[in-house]
Amino acid sequence: MKPADFLRIPVFFCIALLAACTGREPGYETITVDAPFDMEPIRLHIFPDRDFDITDYGAVPDGVTYNTGAIAAAIEACSDAGGGRVVIPSGRWFTGPVHLRSNVNLHLEEDAVLVFSDDPEDYLPAVMTSWEGMECYNYSPLVYAFGCENIAITGTGTLAPRMDTWKAWFGRPEPHMEALRDLKTMASTGVPVDERRMAVGQNNLRPHLIHFNRCGNIRLEGFSIRESPFWTIHIYMCDTGVLRDLDVRAHGHNNDGVDFEMSRNFLVEECVFDQGDDAVVIKAGRNQDAWRLDTPCENIVVRHCTINAGHTLLGIGSELSGGIRNIYMHDCDAPGDVHRLFFVKTNHRRGGFVENIYMKNVTAGSMLRALEIDTDVLYQWRDLVPTFETRLTRIDGIHMDDVYCGKADAIYEINGDEGLPVNNVHIGNLHVDTVRYFIGEAINVQDFTVENLTYDLFEDSWDPEDPEYLNNKAKYWK
Repeated sequence: MKPADFLRIPVFFCIALLAACTGREPGYETITVDAPFDMEPIRLHIFPDRDFDITDYGAVPDGVTYNTGAIAAAIEACSDAGGGRVVIPSGRWFTGPVHLRSNVNLHLEEDAVLVFSDDPEDYLPAVMTSWEGMECYNYSPLVYAFGCENIAITGTGTLAPRMDTWKAWFGRPEPHMEALRDLKTMASTGVPVDERRMAVGQNNLRPHLIHFNRCGNIRLEGFSIRESPFWTIHIYMCDTGVLRDLDVRAHGHNNDGVDFEMSRNFLVEECVFDQGDDAVVIKAGRNQDAWRLDTPCENIVVRHCTINAGHTLLGIGSELSGGIRNIYMHDCDAPGDVHRLFFVKTNHRRGGFVENIYMKNVTAGSMLRALEIDTDVLYQWRDLVPTFETRLTRIDGIHMDDVYCGKADAIYEINGDEGLPVNNVHIGNLHVDTVRYFIGEAINVQDFTVENLTYDLFEDSWDPEDPEYLNNKAKYWK
């Protein structure tokens, strides 16, 4: 034991004693979350009562002046002083990437708008990030933190990137696809992450809007998001936090609302999502990269949220090679159209596991499927790169209860793998007003129970040989 380790012992016991006596650790508040699995209380940092206004560091709210340096200076001063709030006052503040540091709360006051540049050169030098489950060095996310503790974005202002360049990058021309082939090959063959340099040439790998990487004690609360280059909020290999009262709207390509990847112990509540892709997504890395990191995504509760638009209300995967367990979504509403309420997706390259996933007390409008589990989802990767190694995903414990749907093409569809069937799936108290195609199909499933599944009208109006039916199946079912 190092000498410094002896100094840590009495401090640890003093903190534990104080927490036991008062219910609060010094500098932290705790939130106890009800869930159908053991979940330790969430610890949230209480920031010091110190403000660092970006105007004191030269920022100008004219929507034109490049304020990146001023914001960075305020963040540095705040962190060096021991923490507090970096205040973005009312106004339109043009900026490049914002890199947070430990103990910093980026506070967006009412009518404050951070307008992010869409010039890729502003997001260099490249930083360590990930692209769809594979680690690499890419353009900086618009808001980025790496290895930080006690970080937050709060207030009622807005993050609003300019989108012209990123929209031009939404397409996937051959140079972009070649870059994905290269990244996938590097990740699958053990090339070190610091050699995977992707922010070059015409690779066009778009940056995340918010990407927190290997951080702890995170608070995102109260603000709005309007559009995003790529995944909107990406919580990657992080521990403990709350996302509360967010208003997220982004309808571009790959615009997931929030992606938790290889992270643990988070609460999402009272948020509104309006997405061009999945709304709430749980991930755990892709294939060899995730097997190397060996970090499951676990203990995440989503409650009292509204999803106005999205492909999936709750998505599990398809990047899940590190394993996913203990996820609970309850008392949420999706009044419009979604493709699927609850979607577990993987393929024969992923490995990993999915266990103890719960959805309860959800109301929704129109959808393709209420519950879908598919073990053969490869998207463009099916023919883009070969299978370097086959590992099947163990799926055990999928629970869906007390759900109301207005209209569904089908209530459930489960496509398990013959080599490792899906196990222990339960649907209970699920009602659909109108079923359009079929009630449900399930193959390669063990211990599948359905209780009190009801519907008012079964249209059965589609001919399985009808080209429109087949086109819809090809487009939406995979």
